[in-house]
Amino acid sequence: MATFIISGSRGTDDPTMATLPFMAAKTAKEQGHDVVLWLWNEAVTLGRKGVADHVIGVNLTPLKELLAFVQTAGVSIWVCGACAVARQIGGGDLVSGASLKGMPDYIKAVAERDRNVMF
Repeated sequence: MATFIISGSRGTDDPTMATLPFMAAKTAKEQGHDVVLWLWNEAVTLGRKGVADHVIGVNLTPLKELLAFVQTAGVSIWVCGACAVARQIGGGDLVSGASLKGMPDYIKAVAERDRNVMF
């Protein structure tokens, strides 16, 4: 088993790219790996309740299904706190399993993890 931090930076502005980190997190978890999903930049909007319901990438599984999987599987969803504040997203706005984290948390996780996958 490996440890992954999978980072996404795209949000509703690019549904296909927004979906890919969730697909990677699902695949890694299905393979038995330990996964943290880090959402930053525009991707923080995907951590807001209800947003994933409306995101479908080209020829991809709807984001709401992927989000439901990662939540059920216990994947930690980290939302960049500074990026969230800039978009008026607070802790109470987040989906279940998501929490606000800072750059120190992210850098520490990158240093401790086997792999860092970025989208």
